[in-house]
Amino acid sequence: MDVESIKLLSTAGAIVGGTAVPAAAIAFIGVKGLEAIGRNPEAAAKVQTAMILAIAFAEAIAIYALVVALVIKFV
Repeated sequence: MDVESIKLLSTAGAIVGGTAVPAAAIAFIGVKGLEAIGRNPEAAAKVQTAMILAIAFAEAIAIYALVVALVIKFV
């Protein structure tokens, strides 16, 4: 295997891991938030705020993975 093919496989791995894991985390956050709102509708505003903040943090991980993939690809 040459260096280019290793870089290509590493880039693909970073992209796959960096999109699949945050997507699963966002789905889990959504499910648990909806369950919490279903149990206690009066707390919907607080739960929704916490859900949006947690989703933003999970999405930041995907952006970091994109940066890592680009660094692997072009450096």
